[in-house]
Amino acid sequence: MTAELAVAVPAVLLVLAACLGGLRIGAERLRVVDAAAQGARLLSAGKSPQPPAVAIGASVEATRRDGETVCVAVRRDTALLGVPLPVRATACALAGVVP
Repeated sequence: MTAELAVAVPAVLLVLAACLGGLRIGAERLRVVDAAAQGARLLSAGKSPQPPAVAIGASVEATRRDGETVCVAVRRDTALLGVPLPVRATACALAGVVP
């Protein structure tokens, strides 16, 4: 094994791990955005926005009503290479619209 190969293999593995971690964070982001959208639709219908967030292990951080819209913020902590990263999303829906 040459010295160049001994240096290149760990570098390639590190880049691969970073790419896979990025894909994982992207997938988590999609799940959190979906839970926030479902929670906003439920809140607009007068129901609790908690069930979609709880199903993915997230929490509803805040809900607010601004005139005709209701908004829900969802947060989920996920780890990337041992480092905890918060993934957040906010979604709004028209109040009184039944999904």
